[in-house]
Amino acid sequence: MVTGDLKSRIDRVWDAFWSGGISNPLEVIEQITYLLFIRRLDDIQTLAERKARVTQDPVENRVFQPGDDHLRWAQFKNTSPEVMYKTVADEVFPLLRGLGDGTTYSQHMKDARFTIPNAALLSKVVDMLDGIPMADRDTNGDLYEYLLSKIASAGVNGQFRTPRHIIDLMVQMTAPQPVDEICDPACGTAGFLVAASEYIRETHPDALLDDGQRRHFHSSMFHGYDFDSTMLRIGSMNMLLHGVDSPDIRYRDSLSEGAAGDTNQYSLILANPPFAGSLDYEATSKDLQRVVKTKKTELLFLALFLKLLKPGGRAAVIVPDGVLFGSSKAHKELRRILVEDQKLDAVVKLPSGVFRPYAGVSTAILFFTKTNSGGTDDVWFYDVRADGFSLDDKRNLVDTNDLPDVLTRWQNLDDEQDRVRTEQSFMVPKADIKAQGYDLSVNRYKEIVHDEVEHRAPMEIIADIELLEDEISQGLAELRSMLS
Repeated sequence: MVTGDLKSRIDRVWDAFWSGGISNPLEVIEQITYLLFIRRLDDIQTLAERKARVTQDPVENRVFQPGDDHLRWAQFKNTSPEVMYKTVADEVFPLLRGLGDGTTYSQHMKDARFTIPNAALLSKVVDMLDGIPMADRDTNGDLYEYLLSKIASAGVNGQFRTPRHIIDLMVQMTAPQPVDEICDPACGTAGFLVAASEYIRETHPDALLDDGQRRHFHSSMFHGYDFDSTMLRIGSMNMLLHGVDSPDIRYRDSLSEGAAGDTNQYSLILANPPFAGSLDYEATSKDLQRVVKTKKTELLFLALFLKLLKPGGRAAVIVPDGVLFGSSKAHKELRRILVEDQKLDAVVKLPSGVFRPYAGVSTAILFFTKTNSGGTDDVWFYDVRADGFSLDDKRNLVDTNDLPDVLTRWQNLDDEQDRVRTEQSFMVPKADIKAQGYDLSVNRYKEIVHDEVEHRAPMEIIADIELLEDEISQGLAELRSMLS
């Protein structure tokens, strides 16, 4: 967690960006991302040069050629602000745009733009980043997480940011394994992929000791798609700073006709797909339209998840409430597919304030497994009422938090069979769901117990009112006599 001096330094640099005219938090993070990448390039080549001196072999994957030393972080950071600014703007960024080593990071730097407005601000940012021990994965990751948290707090483009505690819950409930291939087809800043990588490091530390497993972790376990180039750069850097060397983060409009492929490829999908937005109906994948004919992006994404998952693959995805009870033919058909053709595992209803301050939409998390042959017996419902934060725009920490209970009960579903439907969580047989037209809203199945209240007899209440009126009249008469 970023605290103390480092936090205050980041805040000062952030304020300097704003006073310098860069008010979009995504642009601030993007500029810092470029500089982090530039520093990393220098660190990588320095390691390669040390290795070459020991082995007497040529330097591998050289980015900075002989004569380019002044473009390296270790060199230009010690120059005057004016010289540094000119070097970075006129020479380092053109070098970034021309990188061709094929890594996920270099691919996203092709259209890198340097927009830091003056030399003084560049010098401040370089000084801040230079003081961070880049070899420490935890520090790097915490730094970037703190920067990304400012997207939401600034109230700009917050739709890219799923609250970390909700991401962590979904990751813990799906329990990623070292053999998984994990995908987020609308990855944004790659928060789900980062959390999954951290979970695997913590719960399966021995898996990364094996050469083959380590290669899988760094190169073929994590896959993220987005059609926003800024998000791709930020997401890639987020993965890099959390210790994943070569994740598959690439440009793709996941719902388009041109995004063919990847069918039956992934064993786990974690996502918070766009709930609304512009959709080119003609360019939308015909494969998805055959599953569910609609313009609703949330329904098309669910159809996409079923397409991308391997048989036996599982998913945890956030959907708006309308998916649970929408009455259109497309809504009903998709819910029928999840219940009858696949295995719907759980519906976790979230309180409507979870995405405040930038969205008040009511949502739920769907957990399902792709089987292509049914398998739904009972569906577990949980009605989350508190997530540890106030449900207003301030989102302050509070004591009430249902999320630990959600995870505990999920891990002990056998004990949920006997829970009555007046509880916060309970099981519902598939037959009941089918009888309700595949409605998946928790309130459809929840039973409410009304407290019995005894009311006084009406004539008794009237008698009390008449007594009060007599007392008021008597008091007014006494007051009148005192004033006369």
